[in-house]
Amino acid sequence: MPSPPRVGLTGGLASGKSTVARLLREAGFEVVDADRVVAELYRPGGAGTRALTTLFGPGLLKTDGSVDKARVAHLIFSDSAARLALEEAIHPLVRAHFARVAATATGPVVFEATRLVEAGYAPDFDLVVTVEAPLELRLERAVARGLPREEALSRLVAQGDGRERRAAADRTIANDGSPEELRAAVAALVTEIRQR
Repeated sequence: MPSPPRVGLTGGLASGKSTVARLLREAGFEVVDADRVVAELYRPGGAGTRALTTLFGPGLLKTDGSVDKARVAHLIFSDSAARLALEEAIHPLVRAHFARVAATATGPVVFEATRLVEAGYAPDFDLVVTVEAPLELRLERAVARGLPREEALSRLVAQGDGRERRAAADRTIANDGSPEELRAAVAALVTEIRQR
């Protein structure tokens, strides 16, 4: 019996990736959010916390021993070498978590990650889907969510122009229209995945 489809879901900041992930979850697919996995890894004593302190010392920890995510975000979005070093330490842990989930999945399983392609995960999936929207619209959305404009710009720049992500994707969902259009695009994707 073939294993259930593994779907990689990606997209830049404020592209609508999390909305697509929610719609896929509502369709009955198991969705693993890379950010949530990292949050687990960053708990006091967690494997991610240990990796981070090995790289940068204890200065990025809170008093309870958990990772200060705001300080880590500031570091990685202002220092590309630090970001790459942290990704090299954390990505294998996240990848191993997803592999464990996928190994026991009984239906399609989706892995949601912003840097899925850039981190080299694309070959792990039967289908890679990217959610795309124009840069200015993404910036507007990020600011509307409460992210200061300069920080949003910094994150968008750090994520790159998305060319590599789009080139590696098997499917692209455009999210520059209405919510109804997005739901229709996701419904078509759900049908495609179920037919695999």
